[in-house]
Amino acid sequence: MSWFHPCFIIPCYNHGNTVPAIIDGLQTFAHPIIIIDDGSNQSTKDILTQQALRNNVTVITLPQNKGKGGAVIAAIQYAHQHNYSHAIQIDADGQHDLTAVNDLLTTANQHPTALISGKPIYDNSVPKSRLYGRYITHFWVWIETLSFEIKDSMCGFRCYPIEPIIPILKQHHLGQRMEFDTEIMVYFYWNNGSIRFVDTKVIYPENGISHFDAVWDNIKISWMHTKLFCGMLPRIPQLLKRHQYRSQHWSSRGERGTVLGIKFLLSIYSLLGRKVVNGLLKVVIGYYYLTSKTARHASEQYLQQLQHYAEQQQLQLPNDLSSYQHLLSFGHTTLDKLAAWKGDYNANNLTIHGQHHFDNIVASKQGVVILGSHLGNLELCRALSQRHKNIKINALVFTEHAARFNNVMKTINPSANLNLIHVNQLGADTAIILQQKIERGEWVVIVGDRTSVANETRVSWANFLGQAAPFPQGPFILAAILKTPVYLLFGLRDDSQPQPHFNVYFEAFSEQIILPRATRNAALQAVVEHYATRLEHYTLQAPLQWYNFFNFWQLSGKKDDK
Repeated sequence: MSWFHPCFIIPCYNHGNTVPAIIDGLQTFAHPIIIIDDGSNQSTKDILTQQALRNNVTVITLPQNKGKGGAVIAAIQYAHQHNYSHAIQIDADGQHDLTAVNDLLTTANQHPTALISGKPIYDNSVPKSRLYGRYITHFWVWIETLSFEIKDSMCGFRCYPIEPIIPILKQHHLGQRMEFDTEIMVYFYWNNGSIRFVDTKVIYPENGISHFDAVWDNIKISWMHTKLFCGMLPRIPQLLKRHQYRSQHWSSRGERGTVLGIKFLLSIYSLLGRKVVNGLLKVVIGYYYLTSKTARHASEQYLQQLQHYAEQQQLQLPNDLSSYQHLLSFGHTTLDKLAAWKGDYNANNLTIHGQHHFDNIVASKQGVVILGSHLGNLELCRALSQRHKNIKINALVFTEHAARFNNVMKTINPSANLNLIHVNQLGADTAIILQQKIERGEWVVIVGDRTSVANETRVSWANFLGQAAPFPQGPFILAAILKTPVYLLFGLRDDSQPQPHFNVYFEAFSEQIILPRATRNAALQAVVEHYATRLEHYTLQAPLQWYNFFNFWQLSGKKDDK
């Protein structure tokens, strides 16, 4: 599909008073507007008759009420007959913030075969019963798709790509009422359709009209989920196959789970406690172990390399070094991160090695660079700084999820002084921003054990666990540019303790990294080798807390961005 010719579709049943304002908001986009009168009362019909006189507005009248799903199906079929490429559904009750339409259109244009849906952001007007009902549907959709990819299946603000949707309408007898939104999305996913989301503010207007029948619609929704669950069973092999990642750079692999899933896990943790969540983690990680072939193989490869190195060096390793235990350790660390963001951990949960370094930095109010890694729990620096509210921590991340997780942290703990900064590559603009933060006495945290997203080959090779591995040059060059003291930080969980406890190693790395022009490459190599040596030292202390789930000892072959 190389052309983009969308139309707006508005299913309407007795919402005559709100439709004119919606049309007003859509007129600026100059796309045709199709209103489906789903057997409305006479007053609404009169209003729609007047709206049909406006430029680019068409009203389709159904002789009797079919329900929201029936109205949307009629509109999509009309759009197909009139050669539109996309049908952009907007509910007639005025719940959706139309400022998100531009994001919806842009995303649909960039991904023309994907179904684009709003991901609701609610204010205090949302009825709690509706909110909890959505969570139940989310749970069932995750089961029916064996995936967390569908973040919300009930939002009526979405863009349908006509060509891939029409066969689904022909092949399946879909629900005609409120269950339609969820059902069509699950079938689209089953047909290998791509689904994307844009944040959309949703309000429940005072005295708004709702056609949701608490008894009848819930019965239909329950029956829909029963059918979808039964339909999922024979599709299990196909659905699991979707989880197999192709060989690719680590940064392009999607995150498993969603913000909603994180909040859900945190709510269970807050309500039922750590022991209950630990039990659930065993089940979740067991499923992940069975279905995530790539992560499992990467774990096994790492553990084999580790054991081979330990045999060569005659080192003693723990007895439970299995891939399952490795993934379970990752699950526990994820929960530890949530607890740290929430503020449940403080200095009493930590044994700090190198306390004098930390105290000196706080006393001097000096900005510093902290080199971290994917060993252990870097978020423990949040607990480390809790006694010093003036410390601002800026963590550089190289995935597309920084803004999302910033929002999660602010929701969990509005006072959290941890700011995630998303960067594609470490350029001059990034250095200028970070230099300003250093001058204000803030901390800059960056991991030194993952290759660059944009310049994967810009690496220095250093020995790690007995084999040469590529380490990114960017973090060390950045530290040299900032001309500030550099420290290492490793937060390792002590699994021998009955309560959550961590050993935090705060270690001086360099008073200032200097890379002389004449010997720059040699100096950079020495710095990277020093980092690799210290990373190996701490990895051997807690081998199951190393969480780079890809082949760390080779490059992916991804072409660098120009």
